[in-house]
Amino acid sequence: MRRLSGFIYFEKRLNTPRASVFIITVLSVFLSLVLGGVFLSVTGHDPIEIYSKMFSGVFGSSFGLSETLVRAIPLMILGLGISVAFRMQLWNIGAEGQIYMGAFAASWVPLTFPHLPTYIMLPAMITAAMLAGGLWALIPAIPRAYLGVNEIITTLMLNYVAILWVEYLVFGPWRDPQGFNFPLSAPFPEAARLGSLGGSRVHGGILFALVIAVIIYIIINRTRWGYEIKVIGESEAAARYAGMDIRRNILLVMLLSGAICGLAGMSEVSGISGRLQHGVSPGYGYTAIIVAWLAKLNPFVIIVAAILFGGLQVGGYMVQSSGISAAVATMLQGAILFFVLGGEVFNRYRIRLGRREAP
Repeated sequence: MRRLSGFIYFEKRLNTPRASVFIITVLSVFLSLVLGGVFLSVTGHDPIEIYSKMFSGVFGSSFGLSETLVRAIPLMILGLGISVAFRMQLWNIGAEGQIYMGAFAASWVPLTFPHLPTYIMLPAMITAAMLAGGLWALIPAIPRAYLGVNEIITTLMLNYVAILWVEYLVFGPWRDPQGFNFPLSAPFPEAARLGSLGGSRVHGGILFALVIAVIIYIIINRTRWGYEIKVIGESEAAARYAGMDIRRNILLVMLLSGAICGLAGMSEVSGISGRLQHGVSPGYGYTAIIVAWLAKLNPFVIIVAAILFGGLQVGGYMVQSSGISAAVATMLQGAILFFVLGGEVFNRYRIRLGRREAP
């Protein structure tokens, strides 16, 4: 006997049309803006006016646009880094710690060898940052691969270790004696600085992001290793049945993910501050998770999504003159993540009306 149940029910999709993914993502962003508008209205502000100020402040001037790109660069690199791990269902929540370790390792090079020429200094900083970020991600990858330890907890906890390690250095042994007791290292020599574009604060880190996006696209879509990453992410049991080395791939993917995130630390200290300092990242590693999910892990869409979130951050500061806290940008980021994750339900399931047979 079979019984009929439900007037409205969810039916799992076998394939999700790209148009559906796009529409649901756009609708998720729109609903987050609506929610933000409701909040602004309740607090006595005109949401249309506030959003207009944010948009004009970000895209209405060369300064706003350049500052948006400056904020977007670390989000691009970090989003690309964690997207590699997320493709294999490895939840690398440690990008925040990995950017700090990359910044630390990159800073060690000019502070230890200040007289190196540029053609040695910058490659050495890049290498050190990627090694530090990769090895930092490898720490939780090993127990995940061999013992099945949940990497969400371990990567998250290691963030605090990395942040406090950098704070120890800038408040202690690396603090600049000429820095008036501010938590800053000594300034880097000119050979350790990434060049800027067009006299703005936009630096060479944007080239890192574009190159990495192309490399990740090729790896994921044009190589055997990329195919293994996708298969393991879809079904670890099927991958194991096909003879794929799960442990090896966990270690390699986390190593690559952390290395890319470490490079973001190098681009920040070399391209922006020119020294190691307290608060290298104001939460970029966590915001990058939203960027990666909003872009559905597509490396080229991550570039665009990072610019959107960079604009949100800059726009949040722009509207402070209207009595609005810059935290409104953070609230909008959280709302976007909420609706994007909610939209995943409709990407994976379709709504059916009527009754269905149940066993």
